[in-house]
Amino acid sequence: MSKLFTFILSFLTLLFSFICVCHATDISAKHAIVLEAESGEIVYEKNARIKAPMASTTKIMTALVAIESGDLDKRISIPKEATGIEGSSIYLKEGEVLTLRDLVYALMLESANDAACAIALEIGGSLEEFSRMMNEKAKEIGLKSTNFTNPHGLDNDEHYTTAYDLATLALYAMREPVFEEIVSTKKHVIPLGNDGSRVLINHNKLLRLFEGAIGVKTGFTKKSGRCLVSCAERDGVRLICVTLNAPNDWNDHKYLLSSSFDGFERIHLAEAEDYTLSLGCINGEKDSFLCSNTDSLSVTLKKGNRDNIRAVTEYDRLISAPIKKGDKIGRIAFYCGERLIGECPLYSLESVKCIKYRKSILERIFG
Repeated sequence: MSKLFTFILSFLTLLFSFICVCHATDISAKHAIVLEAESGEIVYEKNARIKAPMASTTKIMTALVAIESGDLDKRISIPKEATGIEGSSIYLKEGEVLTLRDLVYALMLESANDAACAIALEIGGSLEEFSRMMNEKAKEIGLKSTNFTNPHGLDNDEHYTTAYDLATLALYAMREPVFEEIVSTKKHVIPLGNDGSRVLINHNKLLRLFEGAIGVKTGFTKKSGRCLVSCAERDGVRLICVTLNAPNDWNDHKYLLSSSFDGFERIHLAEAEDYTLSLGCINGEKDSFLCSNTDSLSVTLKKGNRDNIRAVTEYDRLISAPIKKGDKIGRIAFYCGERLIGECPLYSLESVKCIKYRKSILERIFG
């Protein structure tokens, strides 16, 4: 009966996931994708590999290059070339001094094109050189269908991406703690000394509309339509969602994220020292020693897979002294079916010295 119940439950879970995917074809977006963040597994996609304009979602890469460039507290004097830029702006003035950090906040919360230019000119020396740096980073991350010609996303025929590439970029960027902190911020204040302050409000309405939303970026031009990249987390499960050319993007994301969350769960595999083993040792002052996992481990899996998980202890069967406390001895490998889903290293809990050599009786007599 328990096996029958498990089978029925698994079937219903798969059926529900199939129904969600079928209904998701009704979303407004021309291009869309949802990724599970831990594995990068594609949950849903629609025209996700077709090149399209990306508008201000470009600024995910601009921010990433800026954050990785060095000192975010560096003070930057705004050049004339970064003022009066068309589109979204915080109305920077020539000679005004801001930190690089504040410029990145302006870039990601207010989608400020003037902040994008100020960042690019400071780091790259020119918009062209900064665009080259963006493309170099894109290649490093593995974006094969993306090209940047500017740091802000204003229309250019040679400035394009795909929903898949943009999701891959967001997945990479959200693993950078400073980036995540900035894009999850709803409001940021830039002090202006005696002139008061600038108050930046995040344009990403999902931070207020969707439970668990933690980023990342909006975008719009007449050519690109409404573009949105989002990241949300619930019960330890994290998802990345991208829509391009989506008239109803907020509702698209709420639907796609909710449907996708329903298909996943966070599973705890091990606590520290759950797997403590006594292993044999050769050439040692003692015949065995203790080792254990020192880390805990949890993974995200599709629902219905909990009963398919197995743990396998893997280590060298001939372990020789000397052994130092803390030496890696092997691992506990966790599989779902035949797929490796995680591992916990096994470390020695004690040291074992080599056995001291003793001369035999004959060696002592004749040696």
